Amino acid sequence: MAKPTVGIYGIHDSYPDGDIAFAHDHAIAIMENGHVSSYLQLERRTRIKHDNSMHLHVFDLLKEKGLSKKDYDLIWTDNILGRSFISTDGKIRMEANYNEKLFNAPEKARFWNIDRAQDAYIINHELAHIYSQLPFCENFKENSLLIHYDGGASLSNFSAWIFKDGTLKPVEHHWKLKKLSSIYNANALVFRLMSADFKTQHGVPGKFMGYASYGKSNPEIKEWLLNNDLFESIWSSPSVFFESAKHNFGVRTETFDLQDPFLQDVAASLQQLWIDKLIDELHRLRGLTKCKTLYYSGGSALNIVGNKAIIRSGLFEDIYIPPCTEDSGLALGAASALEYKKNGFITKHSPYLNNWGIESYQTKIHVPTIRKVASLIAKGKVIGICNEYGEVGPRALGNRSIVSKADSKELAALVSIEKKKREWFRPLAPMMLNEAFNYFTGLEANYLNKFMLLEHQILPHKQEEIAGAVHIDGSARIQIIHKKEDNPFIFELLNILKTEFNIRSIINTSFNIKGEPIVHNHVDATKTAKNMSLDAIVLNGVLEKIS
Repeated sequence: MAKPTVGIYGIHDSYPDGDIAFAHDHAIAIMENGHVSSYLQLERRTRIKHDNSMHLHVFDLLKEKGLSKKDYDLIWTDNILGRSFISTDGKIRMEANYNEKLFNAPEKARFWNIDRAQDAYIINHELAHIYSQLPFCENFKENSLLIHYDGGASLSNFSAWIFKDGTLKPVEHHWKLKKLSSIYNANALVFRLMSADFKTQHGVPGKFMGYASYGKSNPEIKEWLLNNDLFESIWSSPSVFFESAKHNFGVRTETFDLQDPFLQDVAASLQQLWIDKLIDELHRLRGLTKCKTLYYSGGSALNIVGNKAIIRSGLFEDIYIPPCTEDSGLALGAASALEYKKNGFITKHSPYLNNWGIESYQTKIHVPTIRKVASLIAKGKVIGICNEYGEVGPRALGNRSIVSKADSKELAALVSIEKKKREWFRPLAPMMLNEAFNYFTGLEANYLNKFMLLEHQILPHKQEEIAGAVHIDGSARIQIIHKKEDNPFIFELLNILKTEFNIRSIINTSFNIKGEPIVHNHVDATKTAKNMSLDAIVLNGVLEKIS
């Protein structure tokens, strides 16, 4: 019988006061015979957003699964900060040679479990992102282009690979796009706009993308931003930005008032610069490789505006992005790479893989109960859902969601601003069945809609029907439930809402308050629902009132 594979992303990196520096979103995955048996984003257990303290927990986590004295194949993911890992108690130690080359497969390494040494593997950060695709697509298509793009990996922040003749081959890796990727995680102007610091840096990308939609990209502003190095270094001198804005555009302000149309256009122009360069790079690589299929991963693949631009470019016939495309997918990518090496295949999974400690959870599909939930939603109630296993990645897809009617801006503001404590400019997303997608957009659905990774323009005469989920620019980040097997509870709920209440779509937002991780188990869900004053909660298909 084949040994299980354990994949870990746990390189530790914090400031002296304990705040997260660069490494974040630690996770652990266990796979057997090409299948994920256990998976945990550490933050879901510790309740610390973007937690990077795997060194504190790894021994106990392995012990929980009976692996402390059992043979298994270990693989871990490196990053730019290094390739070694040691637990705080010293019982777990992992070491690997430093390389200046980006390998296309797992590399041999060494692992110590208490006093027992054994062979192990390490995988570069770039490749772990690439392999995080496999649990959701089974295998790479022949003659496909695979791109990783993030803030920084092992030896690059952008890498390109080609899958040909059944082998993954490196094309290039570099830091040429670092200045632009830093717009979302290390740009002083953006941090000023978002009132952020390095303690809250990992929330900046999502906030900034939402805010940028309020402005219009302007060629003159884009040129001005480029001529001033994107104002990336004005940490202690914001006056430089205001003086330049006054000199070039006659803008007279000395505050970052987010209602200011000029600042909104600056944000939109910054985002458009990023998109322009991404499309330029993909044009070049498409011409170089002649590949018609794109696999795209890394934190940058969460940018839904950029994803839409890729599709609109017409460069590729098929585009794949995993639901855990950011660093929370690195442990899964590492385990998948080794399992693929061992077995030659990976089975296809749903995105509901966060099951550590809740393996017994099973959702009861009881139609009368689901009808009661639908009735509450139709009456304008706000419901929390914690069914079965949680989603991988940063986005709730129905199992760890807060849902409500989508036709009211006031109700949307209640959910987003009052209950979740989010900023006024951040949008909510609509969830719907496949047939409703065409009704609202006039388009055919895309694979990426399953994971809420695309935005679409809502037809003007249909916007009022889902006014609470339509962003300022008329777009919406739609999630589609394609078939019953995707999520039986939500599928039945959406069916009842349509047939009995003429409601084609509902708001779906992650089950958490600002600054906290998505809920993991029923205890988390009940506590969070009370703190948010939700109207009711669904736990594995059972409807409960909030006392």
